[in-house]
Amino acid sequence: MTETETKIVAFVCLHGSAKSLIAAEYLNGVATARGFEWRATTSGPEPDAAIPANVVEGLHRHGIDVSAKIPERVSAPALAGADHIVSFACDLEDLVGPDRKIERWDDCPAVSDDFEIAWTSITGRVAWLLERLRAEG
Repeated sequence: MTETETKIVAFVCLHGSAKSLIAAEYLNGVATARGFEWRATTSGPEPDAAIPANVVEGLHRHGIDVSAKIPERVSAPALAGADHIVSFACDLEDLVGPDRKIERWDDCPAVSDDFEIAWTSITGRVAWLLERLRAEG
């Protein structure tokens, strides 16, 4: 796979450190394992200084190490480079313009309430999204 063949899904949640991080890490793991051309990014309009301990621990239980990651601020250039954008309750129209499609996953459960319930919801949606994107070509 060359770099030009890789397509990007930008996941965005408020702090860039929980929902969007789970989604991006899961998509990247599945895509790598199955040889899919998609990769994901994670960011937020109000990034946390660090990933919350419950997220680090929860992802670790699922074999994902995010201990060295730092949440990033969402930016217009990063979203412009994305082939698909998924927002967890963030209004991004000012960054992408009115004509850009943004998929909204506003109803996902809070990671702070119960990591495993959020994990199941988010990863199920990511699996569905990845299959849909692959089918669309």
